[in-house]
Amino acid sequence: MAFLLRGLILIMFIAVNLTTAVALGWVSFKLSHIQLAIPTFLYTIFAQAFVMFYFIGIGRLIENIHLIISTSTNLNELFDEVPQDLDPYLKKVDKFVYDSKLAKRQTIPWTILMLILGMIAFLLGGAHDTNMVEMTTHSGVVYGFMAAMTIGFFRQWYYLGKAHLLLRKVKTLFSLPDGQM
Repeated sequence: MAFLLRGLILIMFIAVNLTTAVALGWVSFKLSHIQLAIPTFLYTIFAQAFVMFYFIGIGRLIENIHLIISTSTNLNELFDEVPQDLDPYLKKVDKFVYDSKLAKRQTIPWTILMLILGMIAFLLGGAHDTNMVEMTTHSGVVYGFMAAMTIGFFRQWYYLGKAHLLLRKVKTLFSLPDGQM
């Protein structure tokens, strides 16, 4: 799943940069940057929603496992044969909880910032098209969006890899099937 999400955000990154290059006149393209911006921003919302829910889902899975182990209830959901000593599992799961929370803290704020700045830039583009705001206002917000998108892209790329490995560790530790989350 992490590889699919990496592909989605890579396509988003390329599409936003193509739209900007067309707007600046660096690339000649059949469509105008306005015609490119509409599907590009809709796609950005789509890709960022998937990424955000991936991190939320992994965090929720690990928190549920932590709850099961710490309360010692429903242990049969995790183990075929329940071990007598759960302390080693609890220590590992505590580390997993920390890692999943770190990944969420490092990526979701950038996702939200990307979406907010992208939305404002999109609306200001329409306002500029109707002569309600100056082009510098629209382009300034677009540059802010691109900066947030670039930082967010690299953070998401890194933490998608980390989250994928974390999910592998959790599933290996508790012998969970690959298709189960």
